[in-house]
Amino acid sequence: MGAEKVDLRREAGQRTRDSLLTAALDALAQRGQEGVTLREITEKAGANVAAVSYHFGSLRTLCDAAIEHALERYLDAQIEALGSLESAATLDELAAAFARPMVRALAAGGQELAVMRTVARVGIDPPQGWERLAAKFSQTRTDALRVLTADLPEVEEAELVFRIRAAAGMLNWLALAPIGAELAAMSAERIERLVVPVVAGAFHGRP
Repeated sequence: MGAEKVDLRREAGQRTRDSLLTAALDALAQRGQEGVTLREITEKAGANVAAVSYHFGSLRTLCDAAIEHALERYLDAQIEALGSLESAATLDELAAAFARPMVRALAAGGQELAVMRTVARVGIDPPQGWERLAAKFSQTRTDALRVLTADLPEVEEAELVFRIRAAAGMLNWLALAPIGAELAAMSAERIERLVVPVVAGAFHGRP
């Protein structure tokens, strides 16, 4: 019985933690880090201030954890898309896989796009202390390099890595810039037709 009570308490604690993360990310998506309040988050999560202190320590740590969690989901989706490619994939196929998570967010619009904008801000320059995600950033580069090296054997690896980083930065910019709102009004197919050739061009470099 004692073990069962511990398990139930642990499950309840995990639900509270997850609710706080979701509420924090929703608030961040709407107003950015400067506009988030502890009261708003706890009310949305149905929790109290003590729960924030217990699970995260502070509002800032909670917000960082929420953004990190969302960024990790984005990287996982990108890794899944890139990992499905054969080495013989074309640059267009690579670009489509690389851009797919962002294209989906742009097409979904609303809260999902708002969350992606929050993620894009930190994706450009992840804060120190997020070393846990370093392996996932590295995996996306490795998977993209596998295809780029096969397609562009004459280009040095350092330059290919630069092109990958430039393509990632461009996708983040699309989420943040006014053009992102224009894209959000389009279908996923239309967004892909517009975005993929640009990303492929970044991979290809000069003719």
